Amino acid sequence: MTQNLYTPLDSLDKKLFLLINQSHHPWVDRIVYWITHKACWIPLYGLLLYLIIRNFRAKSWIVLLAIVVLITLCDQFSSGLIKPWIQRLRPCFHPDLQAVVQVVGRHHGLYGFISSHAANTFGLATFLYLLLGKRYPRMKLLFIWALGVSYARVYGGVHYPADIIVGALSGIGWGWAVFRVYVAITRFTKTIEGALGIPPKNPN
Repeated sequence: MTQNLYTPLDSLDKKLFLLINQSHHPWVDRIVYWITHKACWIPLYGLLLYLIIRNFRAKSWIVLLAIVVLITLCDQFSSGLIKPWIQRLRPCFHPDLQAVVQVVGRHHGLYGFISSHAANTFGLATFLYLLLGKRYPRMKLLFIWALGVSYARVYGGVHYPADIIVGALSGIGWGWAVFRVYVAITRFTKTIEGALGIPPKNPN
C-alpha cells in the first residue's frame, strides 16, 4: 500500500527507533542476538507445556490446539495480511536509515509493520495469563518476556517502535478472542458430557 505510514507520528517513531538502536553495547548485543532465537526459549516452552499438562491432563490437547490456532492467527494477521498491505520497509532496509542502522539478529522479509514477534509473544502471554493466571500469579511475567523479545527487535534494527506497539495490541486482542472461544467450547463440552452422564476426567 505504501512504504511509509504518512502520519505525524512517523518522524517521532523513527527518532525513537534511532535512540534505541544506536544505544549499542557488545554484551547487550550478545543477549539480544540470543533473545531473538526461538531455540533460546525451549526451556520456557517446556515449563509452560508441563503446567498445561499438569492442570488439564487428558484435555491438554484442547489447550494446545487453541495455542496453535492463536499463533497461526497472530502470525497470518501480521505477516500474511498487514505487512503486504501496508508495505512499510523495515528500518534496516529504509533508504534514509540503512547506512546508520545497526542490525543484530535475524529477520525475514522487507516489511516490518506489524511485528510478528510482538503479536505472537503478546498473544501467547495474554492467552496463558487468562488461562492460568489465577492459579499461577507469576504468569504475568510472560508479559515481561514478550516485552523483552519485542524490545530486542527494535534494538536489533528490524522494527520501529510502532511496529511493536501495534503488533502487541493485535496479539493481545487475538489472545483474548481465542481464550473466549476456548471457554465457550469447554463449557459446551461439559454441558454435553453432563447430559450424557459422562463423569468429568479433570476437575479443572
